[in-house]
Amino acid sequence: MKLTVLGCAGSIPGPDSPASGYLLESGDTRIALDLGNGTLGAMQRFIDPFDLDALFFSHLHPDHCADFGALTVYRRYRPQPPYDARARRLPVFGPDNAPERLAALYAPTAAELAETDLSDVFDFRPVGTEPVTVGPFTIRAVEVAHLCPTWGFRVEAEGRVLAYTGDTGPCGQLDELASGAHVLLAEASWEHHEDAPMNVHLSGRQAGEVAKTAAAERLLITHLVPWTDHGAIHAEASATFDGPTELVQAGATYDV
Repeated sequence: MKLTVLGCAGSIPGPDSPASGYLLESGDTRIALDLGNGTLGAMQRFIDPFDLDALFFSHLHPDHCADFGALTVYRRYRPQPPYDARARRLPVFGPDNAPERLAALYAPTAAELAETDLSDVFDFRPVGTEPVTVGPFTIRAVEVAHLCPTWGFRVEAEGRVLAYTGDTGPCGQLDELASGAHVLLAEASWEHHEDAPMNVHLSGRQAGEVAKTAAAERLLITHLVPWTDHGAIHAEASATFDGPTELVQAGATYDV
């Protein structure tokens, strides 16, 4: 299983990275976890977006879903596609209200929102507790603690496990999500401080604690907010988790 980081900036795109988005490949199957600002452009460096087999949204904050509007344009209007996008609708897993929220993102005017239906090229499916199979991938969603309905994803393929936290504050569900993962792709948005708001984000130290408690093999830190001290976040995580710990970079690929 190969992980490609399309973007790893948190909250907004950064000077060196789009916002959050991750491409996973196993054999001929390709899935994406999130599609934040700027990630569709980055995706085209690695695959034709028409070749995506499924898209999973952890939640619908713009830094995780904003490029869905661009993906809609791509699937509807790119000349001479390799196949008919309407005959092969892309499965999109997200919150129950994803069809309406994403239609609002794409609709040209407020007056046209009621008539905007994206189901011609997308097959919207709600995130649930049952595992989903896409080719060799098995994807299980675990609800985590954030400002809106949000899920982490535990992805298995080729006998390997990647756990992706999405955006989350500290919560017990992260132990289940990350247990024994070969790679924990964890957000860490700020340095640790005791008065941090609840149910928003992890600090570097907290990401390291999740990796340690879950006995993960490797920690990859993402969702790096542009105005925070990334070196300090990495140092916190490394001091807590004694396994390999790395700040991801946009465009980097990793074998899980």
